[in-house]
Amino acid sequence: IVADAANGTTRTIFTETDNTWVDTKQNMAGIRWINNGKEFIWSSEQDGWRHLYRIDLDGKQQLITKDNFDAFSISLIDEVSGYVYFIASPDNATQRYLYRVKLSGGKAERLTPAGLPGTHEYSLSPNGKMAMHTFSNANTKHQKEMINLPDHKHLNGDVIAIAKDVINPVEFFKVKTPEGIEMDGWMKKPDNFDPKKKYPVVFFVYGEYVKQTAVDTFNVHKNPYYLGDMAADGYIYISIDNRGVPAPKGREWRKAIYKNIGLLNIRDQALAAKEVLKWPFIDSSRVAVWGASGGGSSTLNLMFQYPEVYKTGIAMAALTNQLTYDNIYQERYMGVPVDEASRVIFIKGSPLTYAKNLRGNLLYIHGTADDNVHYNNAEQLINELVKYNKQFQFMAYPNRTHSLKEGQGTSIHLRTLFTNYLKEHCPPGGR
Repeated sequence: IVADAANGTTRTIFTETDNTWVDTKQNMAGIRWINNGKEFIWSSEQDGWRHLYRIDLDGKQQLITKDNFDAFSISLIDEVSGYVYFIASPDNATQRYLYRVKLSGGKAERLTPAGLPGTHEYSLSPNGKMAMHTFSNANTKHQKEMINLPDHKHLNGDVIAIAKDVINPVEFFKVKTPEGIEMDGWMKKPDNFDPKKKYPVVFFVYGEYVKQTAVDTFNVHKNPYYLGDMAADGYIYISIDNRGVPAPKGREWRKAIYKNIGLLNIRDQALAAKEVLKWPFIDSSRVAVWGASGGGSSTLNLMFQYPEVYKTGIAMAALTNQLTYDNIYQERYMGVPVDEASRVIFIKGSPLTYAKNLRGNLLYIHGTADDNVHYNNAEQLINELVKYNKQFQFMAYPNRTHSLKEGQGTSIHLRTLFTNYLKEHCPPGGR
């Protein structure tokens, strides 16, 4: 909307609609004014990809990024040189690279040099001549250097290089479900791995639109709640990204989760896990899953909806009843529950609906002062499990918020609780 400051009149110059939601956050460009306020840059998924457009005050659109891949986030708009710099990864959704394209539109040019697979981050100078460049991948520690652009030549700082001869590296893989959905994942095998033995597997999940977990960055395999070293103790540790996570795989991948949280993402995860369990070194009798917040909800849904797959679950600060969560998040991705039909969508995706199906070992953890997912979610879940005589272990941390970090001794207590429960119910080591 443009307003005349003198008389207060307004007129609409641009409107965007979507049959799911219009994304104005989550790496989107927002509105970036150019040409002395006569145009702005806008990112849109209207053609199936997250593309950049320039729009004038009459609403006329001009496509800037024309390649068939997502312009995932803007790093800099340099009007003097006539370029927009952005992050993308056309060939591998677990990684990130720097590109630029002319503001007049055209084919994008990759500036990140080949031979450095992984995640690249950039903080560009206002004139686009230099940048602070940070690089890592799952097996290479973070390195930082100052470079010039567009040549990407080293000026000072670390000399960026891939780590060599890594012992027991994190491995990336793709898994395809019987429904034809191919997903990215990473795996950390046990130290002294013996392919003739079978090992327990622990899945780390999130599964919603907030974040990816299958990303090629250093320490991606570190479990902050495990007291010790999972690989040294003999666990296979895995994370897989289902449809609906914010990966650079196009609009349909990301927005498949609309009105499907707790259903589509859970099915993707479970079907992928079933494929993983076919690997000869996986012990299908020792399968655990864990997550916090949205990942806690996914953990509960996996335990309840697919009890034949997951034998042990540890869920933290989970949303158990979608009808209790804030509208800025839940209604954006699930619609507005204005009648019985629209309420059913929320109910079908809620772990509470399936709690009666629990068969495995469940540890549930929640802070009583949770300022995000209110503690009432824990009590609703407890009542439902008690109703059906489902045995489980529960830990309430008094006056802890969603982060479960406040109070003396909380961190070490939580890590000890997590680790002891996992080792007891999903013992480590090859057999």
